[in-house]
Amino acid sequence: MTTPQPGKLVVVSGPSGVGKSTVVAKVLKRFGGRLRLSISATTRLPRPGEQDGVDYHFLEMAEFQRRRAAGEFLECIEVFGQGHWYGTLWSEVGPSLEAGKWVLLEIDVAGAKEVLARVSEAVTIFIQPDSLEELERRLRSRGTEQEVAIQRRLDVARRELALADQYQHRVVNDTVAEAVDEICQILQDRGLLND
Repeated sequence: MTTPQPGKLVVVSGPSGVGKSTVVAKVLKRFGGRLRLSISATTRLPRPGEQDGVDYHFLEMAEFQRRRAAGEFLECIEVFGQGHWYGTLWSEVGPSLEAGKWVLLEIDVAGAKEVLARVSEAVTIFIQPDSLEELERRLRSRGTEQEVAIQRRLDVARRELALADQYQHRVVNDTVAEAVDEICQILQDRGLLND
């Protein structure tokens, strides 16, 4: 029996409102079982309809901090200074990579930097809008946030966009279909085969 060739880690980042989740979902569907999404852990409470172990691993603050102190996270960060922690558990990534699966992390720029410090061979992709004005239009069209939250997200987006050149690949999400095609081509060029 031969040992499978290890899988690869794929890191996808981009500012809030750029359409990461939509693009990532379509990329995952295209590759079927050969690429899986890592489920993040968080200390925030579940939103209506979210399920533990499906949408996130919902952890009490004490449990999250215990695991953090034990070195169980590939990356973790407190998001937006609200006291909510998010992170990627090694147990979500390691076994899949060892089994030859590719694992996709949809994380922010700070998390990506932590991942690269530990897994330098990760494939990094930054999804960006065609302009900051378009990003602001998308955030406002959601109709889900107050002005202060929109401005905070735009400030974070400016900082993230300034770091986009640290990624191996940059993809403009002008249309979802084109962004998905471009990311799938990147992953195929890196060795991920379609089912």
